[in-house]
Amino acid sequence: MANLKPWKSITEQLALLESRGLLVDNKAAALDYLMRIGYYRLSGYWYPLRKIDKEASSQQTRPIRTDYFVPDSHFEDVVKLYVFDKKLRLLALDALERIEMAIRVDVAHLLGAKEPCAHENPVCLHGNFAKKKKTKGQNKGKTKHQLWLDKYNAMLHRARREPFIEHHRNKYNGRLPVWVAIEVWDFGLLSHLFDGMQYADKNQISKKYNLADGAILAKWLRSLNFIRNVSAHHSRLWNINVLELSPRPSTWPGMKNTRPFMYFAMMAHLLAVICPNSSWTHRCIELLRDYPVSRNGMLALEDFGICEDWEQWLLQGQK
Repeated sequence: MANLKPWKSITEQLALLESRGLLVDNKAAALDYLMRIGYYRLSGYWYPLRKIDKEASSQQTRPIRTDYFVPDSHFEDVVKLYVFDKKLRLLALDALERIEMAIRVDVAHLLGAKEPCAHENPVCLHGNFAKKKKTKGQNKGKTKHQLWLDKYNAMLHRARREPFIEHHRNKYNGRLPVWVAIEVWDFGLLSHLFDGMQYADKNQISKKYNLADGAILAKWLRSLNFIRNVSAHHSRLWNINVLELSPRPSTWPGMKNTRPFMYFAMMAHLLAVICPNSSWTHRCIELLRDYPVSRNGMLALEDFGICEDWEQWLLQGQK
């Protein structure tokens, strides 16, 4: 096992970067950014500026980077990319909040018509979710619904001091109808319950969003939850490898489902129904047009996953 790298002061961190070829135009500003943002977080943004070890990379499926920078790599370009990514995360959270709220209401309205606490009743959900038990692992013998209820009850406990929780605890023995329970759910809990709904119910909601069936929307929600978690935890978004993949729609040629752009197109698609007069899509286009290309050309928007006619893909469905 290799030894952990030694601690370095902020001044030593900057000197190390300079010794590896990163150009620093304003040392005072660079030290300030290292102090406020941190060396390790910024390293994800200067990673694409590091030279590729061609010999080592030839034996691997992915390129191997050296510690040294491509000529004409500037610390200032790294900071501009970090600021761009921050704006991108905030834009994603803006869209995802609206999408989450709308889908919550869709789910609560449909399930609530079956019975007030349909989210707790296995009969109101699909059998694979509510009846099929796991046969392996630490959760052996439990259904997906039971695991969902465990997380839901944990969230209820954390929110126990909320006035509406106390009201239902005192008056209704703690049970919340689904239209109240949605206020406790996070995006992950919502996406898992939607996936566990009966096919006809999922299909009914998906039609509202001009999608072929509920299975598609279920996968979209799981992927968008991944994007939401990345954004909410201030992680790098612009060129991240999306781990919760949705299949690329056949009508969306050229898009990469492993990169974020396709999921921003999904947000635009859903918002065209939820908030047809929103400026979100136009703000997204303006931000992407303002992408800070580095002076040496190594930082390119293609790593975000844009495709040909990308602006039109975002505008589809807009009035």
